[in-house]
Amino acid sequence: MFGRLMIHKNYVRIIKLAFPIVLANASVPLLGLADTAAIGQTGAATDLGAIALASLIFNFVYWGFGFLRMGTTGFISQASGANDLDETHALVFRAVFLGAGIGILLIALQRIIGQTAIGLLSASDDIKELVDHYFYIRIWGAPATLITFSLLGTFIGMGWTKHLLFVQLFLNGLNIILNVLFVVGYDLGVRGIAWGTVIAEWCTVFFAFYLLLRKLQLGSFFNRLQQLQARVFDKSKLLAMIKVNGDIMIRTLALLSGFAWFANQGALFGDQILAANHVLLQFVSLSAFFLDGFAHVAEMLTGKAYGAKDRVYFVQQVRHSTLLAGITALFLASSLYIAGDFLIPLLSKDMQVQLVASAHLGYAAIYIALSFAAFQLDGIFIGVTKSVEMRNATLMALIIFIGSGLWLTTAYGNAGLWISFIIYVVARAVMLGLYYPKIGREMAIN
Repeated sequence: MFGRLMIHKNYVRIIKLAFPIVLANASVPLLGLADTAAIGQTGAATDLGAIALASLIFNFVYWGFGFLRMGTTGFISQASGANDLDETHALVFRAVFLGAGIGILLIALQRIIGQTAIGLLSASDDIKELVDHYFYIRIWGAPATLITFSLLGTFIGMGWTKHLLFVQLFLNGLNIILNVLFVVGYDLGVRGIAWGTVIAEWCTVFFAFYLLLRKLQLGSFFNRLQQLQARVFDKSKLLAMIKVNGDIMIRTLALLSGFAWFANQGALFGDQILAANHVLLQFVSLSAFFLDGFAHVAEMLTGKAYGAKDRVYFVQQVRHSTLLAGITALFLASSLYIAGDFLIPLLSKDMQVQLVASAHLGYAAIYIALSFAAFQLDGIFIGVTKSVEMRNATLMALIIFIGSGLWLTTAYGNAGLWISFIIYVVARAVMLGLYYPKIGREMAIN
C-alpha cells in the first residue's frame, strides 16, 4: 500500500514538474503571432516576408547553440544529485561565461554571419534590405540570449520549472508589449520588432539572474566567483563542458538537417504537397511542446539519480516519466487522427492542400505516437551527459532517414517521405536504446 502511494506521488510530481515547461513552450508561438499581427496591421507584404526570413536566421543560429541549455541541465542535475553545492555554483559561472563568450563572438563576426546568411536567401532586394536592418540590430542581443539559455538549463537541472515558466512568460510578454509599442505606436516597422526583441532579451537575462541569485543562494555574485575561481576555471572541467557541448551541437545540427531534408524533399513534389506537409508539421511541433515537458523532467531526475549514483531511483524515474510521455503521445496522436480533418482547414484555405494533408494525416499521427521514445531517451542522455552517444545515434539515424527516404519517395512519393520520417524518429530511439544499458552498468559499478 505504501509503495503504491509513493509511486502515485511520483507520477503527480512528474506532472507538476512537466506542466510549467509545457506552458512555457506554448507561450513561444504567441510572440510570432503578435509580431505577425503588428507588422500585418502597419506594414506591407515585404515587411512580413522580412520578419519571417530574419527570424529564421536567428532561430537557426540560436538552435545551434541550444547545447548551452541542454549541457548545463545535465551537469547541474548531476552536481545537485551529488549534493555538491560548490560544483553547482561553479557550473553556473562556467555556463554563463561560455554563453557570454559565444554571444560576444557572434557580435564580433556579425558582418560575416549577416552577409553570408542574407546572401543565401532567395528573396527580393527589398526584403533583403529589411532583413539586413533587422539582423544588425538584433545581433546585439546574442550575449543576453545565450546567457539566458545557460540560466534556463540551471533552472531545469535544479527542478525549478516554475522559474523557467516565469522567465519565458517575462521574455515573451515584454517582447510582445515592446514590439506592439514600437511598431504600432511609433511606426518603426521591422526595426521596431528588432529593437523590441533586443531590449526584451537583455531585460530577461537580468530577471533570470535575479531569480537565480535568490533561489540558488549565491550571495554576492562576484564574491562567490572569487571564492570558486580555481574550480570555475579548472582546465579539465572546462574541457569536459566544451566537449559535451560540442557533441550536442553536432547532434542538433544533424536534427536540423533531417527536418531540412524532409522539407526539401517535400518541395520537389510541388507547392501544394510542400504546403500540406508544413500544415501537418505544425501538429507535430505542437505535440513536441507536451512531450518536451516530460523529456525535460527526465533530464533533471535522471541526472540527479546519476549524480547520486542511485540506480534504483534512476530506473524508477525513467519508467514513470516515460509511461506518462507514452500515454500523452497516444492521446495527442489519437486526437489528431480524429479531429485532424476539422483542424486542417484552420491552417489552410486551399482545398487541394487540405486534401493532401488529410490523405497523409495518419502518418503524422503515427509519427507523434512513436516519437515519445526518442524524446525521452534524449532527455535521459542529456541528464547523464552522454553526449558522444547522442551525437552518434543522431548521425546514424540521419543516414538511415536519408537512405530509406531516397528509396521510399521514389516508390511511394510523399507517402514514402512520411514513412521514412517515421523510420527516422524510431531509428533515433533505437540507436540511443542500444547505448542505454551502458548507463545502468556504469551506475552498478560506481
